[in-house]
Amino acid sequence: MATDGPQEVPVVSAELDANASNLTGRDAATTEGLVLTYSSLLLMALLPILFGSLRSVVYHCNLKKKGEEASDRIDTKEAAMFPLYASVALFGLYLFLKYVPKEYLNLLLSVLFLGLGASALARACCNIVDPYLPSFVLSRITKYHLKLTTVSPNEKKEENELDFSSFDIVVAIACALLATCYFLSTNWVLNNILGLAFCLNTIELVSLESVGVGCILLGGLFFYDIFWVFGTDVMVTVAKSFEVPIKLVFPMDLLENGFAAKNFCMLGLGGIVVPGLFIALLCRFDFSHRPGQSRLYFYTGFLAYVLGLALTIAVMHCFRAAQPALLYLVPSCLGMPLLLAAIKGDLKPLFGYNDYPAKEEQESKKD
Repeated sequence: MATDGPQEVPVVSAELDANASNLTGRDAATTEGLVLTYSSLLLMALLPILFGSLRSVVYHCNLKKKGEEASDRIDTKEAAMFPLYASVALFGLYLFLKYVPKEYLNLLLSVLFLGLGASALARACCNIVDPYLPSFVLSRITKYHLKLTTVSPNEKKEENELDFSSFDIVVAIACALLATCYFLSTNWVLNNILGLAFCLNTIELVSLESVGVGCILLGGLFFYDIFWVFGTDVMVTVAKSFEVPIKLVFPMDLLENGFAAKNFCMLGLGGIVVPGLFIALLCRFDFSHRPGQSRLYFYTGFLAYVLGLALTIAVMHCFRAAQPALLYLVPSCLGMPLLLAAIKGDLKPLFGYNDYPAKEEQESKKD
């Protein structure tokens, strides 16, 4: 995010898909401004992890009741290859910036995120608001059922059904207008709203197959983050060049300049989503393995994230240099829950947990 004059933007994270990587440098800011900025970034990062994890429990429970499985599940191979795919994509963007004017790339990505942001925000709003709609509003909502049948060249029919309501249509239109406003203005508040919607939906809908898969994914991105932040200027260049909602931002000069502030601190969405997927898995493990008991592993993972991100911010502030968030988040988010499981003797059930065990048990019996 550009700033006035010679200012540089400090960043607290780095990851491609969400990643607005860490930029170095920090302008003079008041103590109150820094406290407000750091606490706001921390709070914004915690909200999608908390609610996304709880929503993921409901999402998978509903699928199990229907006899279905989640389609967006990360397996061992995908987790192992993800850092490589992310590196190729990141370096590809870097090369594009070298030979293509960034205005064109920003326009292309903005159009892409216009649609993605509107749909993500609409889904998040419906999930949040629907349970709290008063009865007199519910009675006036019209529900629709759309059934689509597609016929392939070999005359094989495939049916898809979609349920929605008049309220969903209103929310979708409002969110499309909001996303369009961001497209036209790149306002930092709208950026954060869209970024939080992306994080919330991803943590809810995308799942890790097992704790082992989570260890592989977080471990690989741990080294990915360190290399691209400390080893090259690639991530810094990419982060400084794009005005799309792939990061959360908060102005350090908000108290002085209000909403016209331009001295931003950033946190890449990857520093939220990647640990958030693992914490959501711990949450589902608690509900499955420890029904009716305290959500011990979820609370532990959540606390580990708070400590890891707080440490990232503290190091960035003390050394006045950008830090890759996963350098601190991965050891804390993996270490604390696994240490707790080792102490309680839960390592075997923790690593053996799967959201859909019935299918795997049937496959193992066939083998």
